[in-house]
Amino acid sequence: MYGDILITELNDFIFCPVSIYFHKLYGGIETRLYQSSDQINGTAAHKSVDIKQYSDRKSTLMAMDVYCERYGLIGKIDIYDIEKRILRERKKKVKTIYDGYVFQIYAQYYSLVEMGYNVDKLEIYSMDDHKTYPIPLPSVDKEMQAKFERVISDIKHFKMDTFYQTNIKKCERCIYEPSCDKSLL
Repeated sequence: MYGDILITELNDFIFCPVSIYFHKLYGGIETRLYQSSDQINGTAAHKSVDIKQYSDRKSTLMAMDVYCERYGLIGKIDIYDIEKRILRERKKKVKTIYDGYVFQIYAQYYSLVEMGYNVDKLEIYSMDDHKTYPIPLPSVDKEMQAKFERVISDIKHFKMDTFYQTNIKKCERCIYEPSCDKSLL
């Protein structure tokens, strides 16, 4: 049994399943020693939400711990506006809406719904250029919902010893590449 899946691992798994192993391995090491500048900037950009200083409105939930029993997912939401019923996932700079981004907000959505919150809209927000990207609810986008469930199943059944990376571009952008025996470089 795999156990609960961290919401952030949905995006990481799509990038490269092996990156989750290295992230856990390096977990206690100072991140500045291995993170890229993009990751350091992304963490800094989330700081106002993580320390709950993004908004002082009582109707805005920030960095709240959530759990989804249905899918065995655990993590935090970015921002949920209770009055407007909008769940927002913030990213430093969005150039493309990757499936992993959508799966992260789906996981947050299902967690909030299980907790009794009403969520009518999902958004991904690009902080650098202040662009908002609406994301259809899972009930509206059946194809993306099926992909979401497939990724969760793939994570639960993943076997490191049978995995082979096929995309060299992922290796080129991976901060763990120098330590990885699955690298194509």
